[in-house]
Amino acid sequence: MTNFIADIKIPDSKLAVEAAELLREHGDDLLWNHSNRVYLFAAMRGSQNQMKYDAELLYISSLFHDIGLTPAFRSPDKRFEVDGANAARDFLKSRGVPEESIRLVWDAVALHTTIGIVEYKEPEAALMNFGVGYDVVGKNFELISAEARQQVVEAFPRNGFKRNILHAFMEGFKHKPETTYGTINADVCELLLPGYKRPNFCHHVLHSKWEE
Repeated sequence: MTNFIADIKIPDSKLAVEAAELLREHGDDLLWNHSNRVYLFAAMRGSQNQMKYDAELLYISSLFHDIGLTPAFRSPDKRFEVDGANAARDFLKSRGVPEESIRLVWDAVALHTTIGIVEYKEPEAALMNFGVGYDVVGKNFELISAEARQQVVEAFPRNGFKRNILHAFMEGFKHKPETTYGTINADVCELLLPGYKRPNFCHHVLHSKWEE
């Protein structure tokens, strides 16, 4: 694999390579290609805005952001984002990475679907959220050139990504749909999980145990 794609260098430190190997071992082509596209789009945006960020931590965050969907890392009762963040934390701790860097990666992974908040966090978290939004729903699509997009997709193909990623989400949390309450992941359950009824926050408020 070339180290440069669309003028963006893919980190190749020992830590980055080990993180990539972990995703390769436990993920599939869908998550591998998606995670690398997320990093590349995030890094492009960082370059456009002349932002200072740690490319290695951004890359590792991107590699781990959906690993909580995989059988090896999915828990019975936590949001998949938290599963991925915990996996990243364990990985980094085992390699002696400083606590501040671990916290940055944990936040980036855990908050990557928390629209309206994560974009105001540190650059690594904000940029990865940009990359995720860009690759999944085409948010701010015009900010990256068609030529750059083509180079990224040639290196890491989409291969029916739109439909396949929704099924990957569903597979990752169909056993714990309650963890999607209040998140965009509830939309996936509503579309693909037979019999799923979305919890309603207003119902919980009006039918709480408080007597008024």
